[in-house]
Amino acid sequence: MSQIEPKAVDSRLFYRRLTQIATPIAFQSLMLALVAACDALMLGRVAQEQMTAVSLATQIQFVQNMFLMAITGAGSILGAQYWGKRDRETIQKLFHLMLRCAGLLSLLFCAACELVPGLLMRAFAHDPTLIEIGSAYLRIASWSYLITGVSQCYLATMKVTDHVHPTAWISSCAVVSNILLNAVFIFGLLGVPAMQARGAALATTISRVIELALCLVISSREGYIRPALDRLFTGSRQLTRDFGRQCLPLLGGSLLWGVGFTSYTAIMGHMGVDAAAANSVAAVVRDLVCCVCNGIGSAAGIMVGNELGAGRLAEGKGCGIKLMKLSYGIGLASTALVLAVTPLVVRMVILTETARGYLTGMMCIMAVYMIGRCVNTVTINGVLDGGGDTVFDMYSLAVCMWGIAIPLALLGAFVFHWPVLLVYACTCLDEVGKIPWVMLRFRKYKWVQNLTSH
Repeated sequence: MSQIEPKAVDSRLFYRRLTQIATPIAFQSLMLALVAACDALMLGRVAQEQMTAVSLATQIQFVQNMFLMAITGAGSILGAQYWGKRDRETIQKLFHLMLRCAGLLSLLFCAACELVPGLLMRAFAHDPTLIEIGSAYLRIASWSYLITGVSQCYLATMKVTDHVHPTAWISSCAVVSNILLNAVFIFGLLGVPAMQARGAALATTISRVIELALCLVISSREGYIRPALDRLFTGSRQLTRDFGRQCLPLLGGSLLWGVGFTSYTAIMGHMGVDAAAANSVAAVVRDLVCCVCNGIGSAAGIMVGNELGAGRLAEGKGCGIKLMKLSYGIGLASTALVLAVTPLVVRMVILTETARGYLTGMMCIMAVYMIGRCVNTVTINGVLDGGGDTVFDMYSLAVCMWGIAIPLALLGAFVFHWPVLLVYACTCLDEVGKIPWVMLRFRKYKWVQNLTSH
């Protein structure tokens, strides 16, 4: 599709549309990141071990989210294009397909966390105290993992069908509930006994129930796509094949990225409690700062997908080029933001002097990492995925993360015994290092295709 000349994009209309879609998604991402931030802040005021154990335990949900991202991502890619074509019936079939896949997956994760939490925790830490605290957290939080799969399918379908603002409102209500309940259950307010890490798990579970309830109520209104129970377990073979063609590369990429990130956490966890604590705080800051690029990345996939699905390939190509250029500006702004908040973050949580020193260094390293993270999120997970070019993400992760970053971090931590900050820098190599490769792939324009035309 490289021979198709991109059509110039009306900047005023482009930024208006981008703002309409990206703002609520970024806000939703911020709300979700705030839960982790509040967990870290509140538990950090209790004890370093409580904060660190919960940070390690939530890596299980992080892995689950990788599967869910592949399922809802495939539905969103096809859904955005079919919405551009105004084919509501096919989008409902996609909704059913997502619910079946996500429901089974969530059931498996719930059972594992309920039945063998200690075994799961031992993958991330060897300290008995961290394992005990994390296991207690997982037994309660396991039920939230079951609910999450269903609610994420509802939210993904709303986003691609021009109901982005309700998804932000739903997530905001769930997050506010989670934060308030965190304070009650962690510290033992309003006559409730102080539950510390177990309180954070209970707050998360209740907030997920609230989120799903809101999804069910809002989607029952006129104009929303919702599941038809009598057709929930029936589907189209062609649509299932199309879904699989998008989902499998996304799943491969999600697992490579998710397990890779979990491996980073495990490596830092095995370098000592101070390193694990500093990494836990740095991860929260990273997730908060990434909210804007996450929102624009999601909006990019919807905007490009709408144009391509409607058969406007030249317009879709022009839109993608503009979004790619915008990603560099977002990356530089994110770098500046990380550096600006570093002094404040270092003083906010109770850490040992050693952990405080690690955190300062990690924040400076992360500032450089943010450029690559923003460019790759918008370009790969937004533009390329929006046109169905989902295979590249898997290839780039296999080479840059698993072929370079993870081996270096493992060797540095367990063979050469490098300093903590040098090992942390190895975990940040992949995003920055693959930018040239991403740009080469982008300019082949394999992503300029209409997925609904066959």
